[in-house]
Amino acid sequence: MKLELKKIEYNLTVCKIRNTSDIDMTSAFYFIGKTDEEISLVCKTEDTPAKTIERDDGWKGFRIQGTLDFSLIGILSKLSGILAEHKIGIFAVSTYNTDYILVKEENFERALKVLALEGYVIV
Repeated sequence: MKLELKKIEYNLTVCKIRNTSDIDMTSAFYFIGKTDEEISLVCKTEDTPAKTIERDDGWKGFRIQGTLDFSLIGILSKLSGILAEHKIGIFAVSTYNTDYILVKEENFERALKVLALEGYVIV
């Protein structure tokens, strides 16, 4: 089963922050990961908080279209494996509905081309 991959049209930043109050919660796109060790944030580059501990700009991304059932196995593994074979590193984010894959901007078009050649539909 080949899935549709939807391009995210804006540039993204991955960063570490001290406090969630620094996040613009009205932004259209952000993902927060909080553990006992850190608070990570993926957001539009233009919405990156001024006070970050560390930040890495230059990411682009796509998501697997639709809602993925939890019983589906290996979707993210297959995508990341294809990209790894082509020496394209990823930063993956999973939500309740689906998975997002981020790659560095300089690898984005090549990643989409490789995945299209493997039968994935890019929208």
